[in-house]
Amino acid sequence: MVMTEVLDKLKALQEILAQKNIVEAEIEEAPKILSTQEELLARLKKGYIEKNDQYELVKKQITHLKAQLFEAETMRESSEKAMDNISTQREYEALDKEIREAGEREQNFRKEMQKEERLYAELDEQLKNEEALIKQQEDELTERKSKISHDIDELNKTLKKLITKEEKTIPGIHPETRFKLERIIKSKQGIGIVAIQGNVCNGCHMILPAQFANEVRIGNAILYCPYCSRILYYQENVEGEGDFFDEDDAGSLADLDDFSEEDEDDDDREEEASPAKMDYEE
Repeated sequence: MVMTEVLDKLKALQEILAQKNIVEAEIEEAPKILSTQEELLARLKKGYIEKNDQYELVKKQITHLKAQLFEAETMRESSEKAMDNISTQREYEALDKEIREAGEREQNFRKEMQKEERLYAELDEQLKNEEALIKQQEDELTERKSKISHDIDELNKTLKKLITKEEKTIPGIHPETRFKLERIIKSKQGIGIVAIQGNVCNGCHMILPAQFANEVRIGNAILYCPYCSRILYYQENVEGEGDFFDEDDAGSLADLDDFSEEDEDDDDREEEASPAKMDYEE
């Protein structure tokens, strides 16, 4: 297979792989939307349970206060009736004190009960509102789950078609070249193959050594930009843009060796950064 055919296949594969990456990312992200809404619903339910517990405590407190109020009222009424049967001043003073104390307790219990009843009414209203909100969120979540499930099914169908296209495209492309292209496309926003014009890489806009740029122009092997790691192919300059090479600025392949030595600690970059090439037999 001649190099122009290989490059054409690589360009076609690049488009397929870029679309695959987008589809796979959408499939991965889709459930995260549900996760956020599920967390919100869980917080609403937790808050509702806590408020309902408070509601039940207030309800019990009101019942208790009613019993205490009834006891105070009964004691006051009993003491008032006993007034009709007293015969001494001392009995009068004792009963009068009982009536006053019972009346004070009665008033205190009544005020406290009114306070608790207002809180009870507020909590009751809040619970009804939260019940409605939770029901709304549950309905929306159910609807969204259905929609996302449908969307994921459609995305998987699209992904399956892309995989089929990929399998039809890869024959004739060296596995190592395909592996590198996949990595480059993922790290370079879907662009793994770029042209050089003159001796400038259109991917990173770096000036390439004249000797290296000339090898790209000749096109006997797959070559990678030593700066951005993209696969390179030659593209003629537009008329009037100047000569192909700038010998003063271009440097040599020895410059690329120096560049690789500076980055030897980064294994991945060292692998992709060197002007690696892959020969293809016709």
